[in-house]
Amino acid sequence: MSLQQLYLVLLVGGLVLLAGAVAALLASRLGLPSLLLYLGLGVVLGEDVLGIEFHDTQIAQNLGTAALAVILVEGGLATRWSDIRRLIAPATILATVGVGISLVVTALGAHLLLGIDWQLSLLVGAIVSSTDAAAVFSVLRVLPLPRRLAGLLEAESGFNDAPTVILVLLFSTVPLEFSPLEIALNLIYQLTTGALIGLLIGWGGAHLLPRLALPASGLYPVATFGLCVIAFAAGGAVHASGFLAAYLAGVTLANTGRLPHRSATRSFAEGLGWLAQIGLFVLLGLLVTPSELPGEVLPALVIGLVLLLVARPLSVVLPLLGFHVPWREQLFLCWAGLRGAVPIVLATFPVVQGVPGAERVLDIVFVLVVVFTLVQGPSLRPLARLLGIIPREATREIQVDSVPLNVVGAELLTMTVPPGSRLHHTTVVELRLPEPSVIPLIVRRGRAFVPLPDSYLEIGDELLVVTTVEHRAAAERRLRAVSRRGKLARWFGERGEPE
Repeated sequence: MSLQQLYLVLLVGGLVLLAGAVAALLASRLGLPSLLLYLGLGVVLGEDVLGIEFHDTQIAQNLGTAALAVILVEGGLATRWSDIRRLIAPATILATVGVGISLVVTALGAHLLLGIDWQLSLLVGAIVSSTDAAAVFSVLRVLPLPRRLAGLLEAESGFNDAPTVILVLLFSTVPLEFSPLEIALNLIYQLTTGALIGLLIGWGGAHLLPRLALPASGLYPVATFGLCVIAFAAGGAVHASGFLAAYLAGVTLANTGRLPHRSATRSFAEGLGWLAQIGLFVLLGLLVTPSELPGEVLPALVIGLVLLLVARPLSVVLPLLGFHVPWREQLFLCWAGLRGAVPIVLATFPVVQGVPGAERVLDIVFVLVVVFTLVQGPSLRPLARLLGIIPREATREIQVDSVPLNVVGAELLTMTVPPGSRLHHTTVVELRLPEPSVIPLIVRRGRAFVPLPDSYLEIGDELLVVTTVEHRAAAERRLRAVSRRGKLARWFGERGEPE
């Protein structure tokens, strides 16, 4: 690739990312998962419209798997343990038994109604049996659902990728040879080993990161995300579930209470998650050939209706027997089983393995995802209101977020009172920092407190100083001056200039 070609690729990539950001805004206003607009963008860029040819399913599978890992890590780091701790059992049953029920019912429908052979029917059933974390998160986080219901949907979406990937890989073998016992043992090994790896790496990272004195705060989000990627790769290296390992590593790291720079880490992970979603969906849109899709609309509709009206309800109602989930919430769970990037990525696996007819499966899955996301996504809010899950005039829960200080024209300074400093035994008010500078927090011997104007500073105190951009230099000079000559530094001609 020449330098000029590199410039062109970067230009197109930058425009795609910008279009992706705008698409996310439009999708949120329309009540649709943003994946639809990203897929559409990929189709527009493809060979039937703008002429970009892309047919390498191996590259699509590799990049898609990596992107799904990033999305799951971001989901894990954003998951609050308090929301899902009581839902682990039902979510696990939905993600295992529910996936099995959905697979069998959908495969039966594809074979009996459309005459598709058993291997392709089982592949289709396995591929579409998993709900998509990215699609579920993007829609449900704008709905004021009860915490139990939202947590159950999110946990199910985070857990069920792992068994689905295992089943798709098993059914992609040529010739198809397996026994129920082999499938069960393989599932148990991959899930338990993947979960153990994720929990161990998450626990170890939560104890290691606070002890690392990294030279820049921006390295902590990188290190945290890197640990989750290590969990994913380690799980895959021992033939366990890397997806489950990555998700659980993220959940463990984010909820130990010891993660440094938690807000920055979540913001960093969220940015990478959006980047992965945009790139993944555009790539999948490029992979399909629109002119070949019309012939698969009818099979996709038939399989989608079997999935939506029979397989999904059975895979929700039967596993939740005994968990006392209200019928209204179960009905919403049945309708909210959104499909997205995961099925399309999984549909590339049999193509790479050379399963006969796998290209047709990819086209069917693509049409199914697009059509039924268009149907289900916008209808979730009206359905929730109809069922009385949310009131008609419900207001969304307040969203507390960290905003970069430069957005509000402010900066956060940190300093430690060193030995011998004249700041020792100086009160906060005696610092006389230039307005509107303020000290909102002091950390003393590991304990944080909000200082009063007459609070004294001590050697070893860590001060957080919030000031404006234009007053930062003056605040720094004042702190240096008092540290050198005390609260009467100006009388001694000390201006606090850097040495």
